[in-house]
Amino acid sequence: MTDMTSNVVVEGKSKKSEKTEFLVYFAIIFVVAIPLATLSWGLSTLKAGRLTGKGPLARAWSQARIITPMIFKT
Repeated sequence: MTDMTSNVVVEGKSKKSEKTEFLVYFAIIFVVAIPLATLSWGLSTLKAGRLTGKGPLARAWSQARIITPMIFKT
């Protein structure tokens, strides 16, 4: 008698759906990070008395690049 349960094929998510899901999460995090990055940029600009190297959009982009992969780690 053959045991048919030992060769079960488990299908995972396709690469396209994983990329789409990643981009959706990235966009949400980026949009949420913009006001916070603007606030921190403004405060650092006031404290330094001059414009800093990274603007608010670059700061928000960096935060989204850091946070989004943390969600997808398993």
